[in-house]
Amino acid sequence: MNIDTVGVIGAGVMGVGVAQNAAQSGKKVVLIDLDPVILEKAIDKIRRDLRFQSMFKPAYATVLDSATVLNNITPSSDYNLLSSTDYIIENVTEKWDIKKEVYQKIDTLAKDNCIFAANTSAIPITRIASLTKRPEKVIGIHFMNPVPLKSAVEVIMGYHTTEETLNTTKDLLSSMGKESIVVNDSPGFVSNRVLMLTINEAIYLVYENVAKPEDVDRIFKTCFGHQMGPLETADLIGLDTILYSIDVLYESFNDSKFRPCPLLKKMVDAGLYGMKNGKGFYTYDDF
Repeated sequence: MNIDTVGVIGAGVMGVGVAQNAAQSGKKVVLIDLDPVILEKAIDKIRRDLRFQSMFKPAYATVLDSATVLNNITPSSDYNLLSSTDYIIENVTEKWDIKKEVYQKIDTLAKDNCIFAANTSAIPITRIASLTKRPEKVIGIHFMNPVPLKSAVEVIMGYHTTEETLNTTKDLLSSMGKESIVVNDSPGFVSNRVLMLTINEAIYLVYENVAKPEDVDRIFKTCFGHQMGPLETADLIGLDTILYSIDVLYESFNDSKFRPCPLLKKMVDAGLYGMKNGKGFYTYDDF
């Protein structure tokens, strides 16, 4: 199956990165978000990021000029534009009720052979596929942030996902400069089943006054060679997303080891989401 046009739902941090990466690989991209202000900010962010792309080694294979990349992206609040796409990547918030509404909507709009990829942190792909009449064409792609600079992704097979869907997905990701690491479906998959436990436990260390955030992170960076500490990573992902993901794991496994730290809940209630709004475990001047 040839993928010419990609639909990207959600113009938040991950959606912006996916849209930029796909457009830089020469795909036409329909970027959907219900909030016109968020769409405007998304295009501005892509424009800024493109100015600095020469400073980094991008993951995508073909580097196009900024004007061409921006022309490849059509921002819109109209879901009907997705009817022309060959492949749809969903990046909405980790809330089941919101995802449910999105998949029921796009299932009626999309072409019969259109594949749906869920860029989710923890929700099982098989559960998402059950919302559609095409479960064999639903797959998980867990992109890492920042999307254009990462060379690999976690690809998740749902119970009904076919080899054809997988192969088409791998071809698309390869064109975007990404290696596909394929795993089977489970809440949190591999990456977040491990990462969310690590982050949650790191938050408990701060909550219990065992260590300050910067010291927790410094241990992981200096002793283990990690590029970022667990609390810096939490701020990058978004503390609200961290909480939603841990809630999914706790609900799915009914295991107390996934119980979210009270400090995490308190910070999310206070609107301290991390880099996305300027304040989390650290303070960010530019967000």
